[in-house]
Amino acid sequence: MASFAKLDPRIQVRNPVMFAVYLGSILTTVLWMNSLVAIGSELVGQNFTKPEYFWGRLSATQPVPYNAAASSGSNFGPLHPELKDAVEMRIESLRTQGREERDVPVDLVTSSASGLDPHISPAAAEFQVPRIAKGRRISEETVRQLVHQHTQGRQFGVLGEPRINVLQLNLALDQKTAK
Repeated sequence: MASFAKLDPRIQVRNPVMFAVYLGSILTTVLWMNSLVAIGSELVGQNFTKPEYFWGRLSATQPVPYNAAASSGSNFGPLHPELKDAVEMRIESLRTQGREERDVPVDLVTSSASGLDPHISPAAAEFQVPRIAKGRRISEETVRQLVHQHTQGRQFGVLGEPRINVLQLNLALDQKTAK
């Protein structure tokens, strides 16, 4: 019985480690709830497949893409033949959509470590601009302006790379073309 008494939140709050755990769980829950929008979360990639939407990084979760409960990478090393074959197949698939003149950005043909990345690089967004403009019947310049507006810089100015949240960008496209 004494061991269960230690689980009482009134006792655990006095313990600095447990207080930090409780505070972290509350903060994480609030951030997660704040990230939810009508069609998804800004923190987890979405499975956009229509040609008029920006596509995110590939999901490594199986059998359902972007399944947060199955978060994991493919565990294929950079020299693994299956990874090489899969990337070549994805590149060919993208090139058959009329983009043979440019190199395909790596984040359009590989998944992230978690398989749930909600962001793409500015290069991946630029690669998709012609397809989006054609699918939405708007100018490429209009699409590029939205991409620029939704490009997030490095965190604290030094960490990571510039990135674009695919869900936010697609929602902005929907708003722009609904007018």
